[in-house]
Amino acid sequence: MQPRNMSMSGVVDLAAVKAAQEAKAKAEQARAEAARQGGTGAVSPADLVIDVDEAGFERDVLQRSAEVPVVIDFWAEWCQPCKQLSPVLERLAVEYNGRFLLAKIDVDANQMLMQQFGIQGIPAVFAVVAGQALPLFQGAAGEQQIRETLDQLVAVAEQRFGLTGLTVDPEAEPGGTPAAAPAEGPYDAALNAAAQALDAGDLDGAVRAYRNVLADDPAHPEAKLGLAQAELLRRVQGMDPQKVRQEAAEKPKDAEAQIAAADLDLVGGHVEDAFGRLIDAVQRTAGDDRDAVRRRLLELFEVVGPEDPRVVAARRALARALF
Repeated sequence: MQPRNMSMSGVVDLAAVKAAQEAKAKAEQARAEAARQGGTGAVSPADLVIDVDEAGFERDVLQRSAEVPVVIDFWAEWCQPCKQLSPVLERLAVEYNGRFLLAKIDVDANQMLMQQFGIQGIPAVFAVVAGQALPLFQGAAGEQQIRETLDQLVAVAEQRFGLTGLTVDPEAEPGGTPAAAPAEGPYDAALNAAAQALDAGDLDGAVRAYRNVLADDPAHPEAKLGLAQAELLRRVQGMDPQKVRQEAAEKPKDAEAQIAAADLDLVGGHVEDAFGRLIDAVQRTAGDDRDAVRRRLLELFEVVGPEDPRVVAARRALARALF
């Protein structure tokens, strides 16, 4: 599987948003299943640092990243800076007590993984969260910088992805078997088909598939998110960005022009710009136009996710604009 970069602070990556919802659901299911079986799924402190190769990458990194952030340390025996960095990461993995898992990859023995991550030099440290890869830092780094980066990673993993980490039991046997993966839910096949249609660019098919799930379960969170994504992408398909932005600049009180530009803003990753544009439009418009702007803003909140701090701030701003 080809890793993809994901920013922790800026652009809205629609695939990453979808992965966040899936990871939250899987993490909750796994915890519920462990509780049902009377177990905790606890690991030994020794299991917080693992050696990973190409054969085990899917299992040990990608699959585990649905329950805990996985920090990857790319290293080699001949690399002197690696010999300084790796012990710090190993010590911090134990100190953070399960909030992240450290995977060590020897680049000499795993050249393909090094190429897939686009690594030009080592040491290089990445993280994988809910199957999404993001660079943390490259080269030597001080412990304070490492701690700040890990703190941000842990916070993002918990707030956006619902990953609270692993339960660590000092008395657990090293190498214990991780908790079994939860059984598939009743809509997994339909949701997978919708996601495949979305990835293939069949936006009409994705919209239909997500609406079929919502017809049975109107509150299904993943289907609501997927439908919001697919409808957003369908709206911007075929747009002339230059023309749309020019019209929005020339017609600040035109609800339709501001709505179209806000869609482009969001797809381009300019989250605050999209929200701010529509909140300003709410203040400038009235009647049906104002209601149309408000509804579109609420739809864009669904795309980003209700727990995102930018959504929380925009909701407060919208309330002030309305009342």
